[in-house]
Amino acid sequence: MKITATEVNDLRKSTGAGMMDCKKALVEANGNHEKAIEILRKKGQKVAANRAERESTEGVVLLKINEQKSEGVIVSLNCETDFVAKNKDFLNFASEILNVAENVSSMESLLNSKNGDLSISDKLIEQTGIIGEKIEIGNFKKLSGKHIGGYVHAGNKIAAMVALSDSNPVAEEVSKNVAMQVAAMNPLALNENSVDSSIVEKETEIIKEQLVKEGRPENIIDNIIVGKLKRFYKDNTLVRQSYIKDSKVSVEDYVKSIDKNLSITSFIRVSLV
Repeated sequence: MKITATEVNDLRKSTGAGMMDCKKALVEANGNHEKAIEILRKKGQKVAANRAERESTEGVVLLKINEQKSEGVIVSLNCETDFVAKNKDFLNFASEILNVAENVSSMESLLNSKNGDLSISDKLIEQTGIIGEKIEIGNFKKLSGKHIGGYVHAGNKIAAMVALSDSNPVAEEVSKNVAMQVAAMNPLALNENSVDSSIVEKETEIIKEQLVKEGRPENIIDNIIVGKLKRFYKDNTLVRQSYIKDSKVSVEDYVKSIDKNLSITSFIRVSLV
């Protein structure tokens, strides 16, 4: 049957698919708009299956914090190429997912949530078909606390959020500065006590092996290990790291210099790289 340019254009507006793909789908569907959408979706499912093994290491990382500054969410939407990551429609889709993510508590709930007539899971398949690249949610994290502040690095490749112990006039500035620290320095943990014990054990083992190879006396090895672990904590825990805006002080010292009663309670970081 004859398919008009108007019908093709209407389908393209509804789905975002290419003009030729829309025309083929309408021909196959005998001009039925809804059936053509289903055909394009099935094409998307086929594309998604074909690209399942591809790496989706490009994309965008976005964050959103509620008006009360008590809860925030970070979502990364991944694709295969930087070209797609910079596409306006891709960014809009990522923003739609972020808005849905604000109201759910798990990745499973996010994927099952509706975005229009389709679930997010089905939307991802649909977009894979339209764009022709593997599209997936790479990460979904939430943070809550007395005051949440965040920072997204230029290019939307890294995002970080920080929770503070109190919400006061300086909390916004402090939380943003500390979130920048998290984004730039990628700490393993908040403090010594929150470093995973397996990491500490592995680091201790490595240090000990190095000291033995250097021929250090057995009776001083334990003391040296303590000193080297202090250095490890200084480099890898947020509160002990040197503050990026003033390397003479630690992050904890910076926070206390602004408000002695303020402290960092937790943080999250999501990165594409």
